[in-house]
Amino acid sequence: MNFEWDSEKDVKNVKIHKLSFSTAKLVFNDPERMERFDRNHSDHEARYQTLGMVDEVLFVVYTERDDITRIISARLADKDERRIYYGNSKGDFAGWTKAD
Repeated sequence: MNFEWDSEKDVKNVKIHKLSFSTAKLVFNDPERMERFDRNHSDHEARYQTLGMVDEVLFVVYTERDDITRIISARLADKDERRIYYGNSKGDFAGWTKAD
């Protein structure tokens, strides 16, 4: 996979979430990764949300442009997202499926 991101946004993400996009891209190596289409933020381009393990469960938003995965944002997964990742959600998985 090829990745790209806005370097200024990466710096902001590290300040806010203590997580670099170069670390966030590692979620795509997780064979247990979950993802869903982000219909609330896909007006101008198709965006996806993914949950994957890189030391801890991360929540990453990305889009695909040609053969490049562009990371938009990344943070630690919250409690509900961790439950979805581990398969312990008592509620609706709301479109989350295991990634290919």
